[in-house]
Amino acid sequence: MAQDTRILVNLHRCTGCWTCSLACKVVNDLPDEEYWATVRTLGSGEGIDRPGGTWPNLHMSWMPVWSKKCVKCAPRLAEGEGPFCVKCCPNGALKTGEAVDAEVASLREKGFRIFSLPAWEDTRDGIVYASKE
Repeated sequence: MAQDTRILVNLHRCTGCWTCSLACKVVNDLPDEEYWATVRTLGSGEGIDRPGGTWPNLHMSWMPVWSKKCVKCAPRLAEGEGPFCVKCCPNGALKTGEAVDAEVASLREKGFRIFSLPAWEDTRDGIVYASKE
């Protein structure tokens, strides 16, 4: 039976560390200038890592985004392992496989909004996000 290759991203747990992106580069042996996964800073929109809001109510969050080039670690899946980005996330923000359905249900009960990026974003399919906001 094929392993579920959806990836659930809990944006409440993501700290913008870029470990998912770097894990992808390592496992896929990508050149320095190429990224199949990046991390967007969600803040003021005025530059990278600039918070939104005004003092003392500043806010900032991050969103990992996978390009269509992402293969979700197909060779690892064939060996019964999950995507390397999920395995390496130090904050448990990423889930895959059979755990996704249970985690989505649990997060919905806690008031999280579950969504995917729209088609115009031209990103990898099968990525599901959970946001408290």
